[in-house]
Amino acid sequence: MARSDEIVRQRRGRRRQRWVLTTLGLVFAASAVLRVGTLDFAFAQDATPAPVTPSAVPGMTETLQSALIEIDVLRRTLADREALLADRERAVAAAQALVETRLAELAAAEERLSALIAISDSAAETDLDRLTQVYETMPAAEAAAIFGQMDPSFAAGFLTRMAPAASATLMAELTPEQAYAVSVVIATRNSSAPRFAATATPP
Repeated sequence: MARSDEIVRQRRGRRRQRWVLTTLGLVFAASAVLRVGTLDFAFAQDATPAPVTPSAVPGMTETLQSALIEIDVLRRTLADREALLADRERAVAAAQALVETRLAELAAAEERLSALIAISDSAAETDLDRLTQVYETMPAAEAAAIFGQMDPSFAAGFLTRMAPAASATLMAELTPEQAYAVSVVIATRNSSAPRFAATATPP
């Protein structure tokens, strides 16, 4: 009796396995047929394939057909999401490339501006040095006549560039009022600079 029950169970197991394998085979075959048919239809019509309907594959159960339709919908949804993600990645890459290009252009413009400023400063400094040398070599009386027409701040700038002996000779040719005004500018031009308190000498 036990032997016969074991045989019956084995037969039922084999039948169940054959049924599962047959069902899986039908599912894979139907999926392959649907994919091939969908690709053929897409290439022929150059359009998105129409969704699969339960009546598209005759002979299948309604449950199996519904599962196939759901799988196809999920596949389409994933494909759409992948395409959208790819578009976003391309847009981000293009924006990043544009930003890097703009930053490089900005850095190059800053370098050119810095070079122009350095050239301008150097040229201005050279001009001031030459003009200072001209005033130093002029007779003191003639230079004093020119300095008497200058603004005290402007005249003080040249006097501080000149050699002490030349500036002293020129100052002596100025009127007391002019010499005083220039002296005040020179004495107070660095008054806003920080000063360090002198340390007390220990007794």
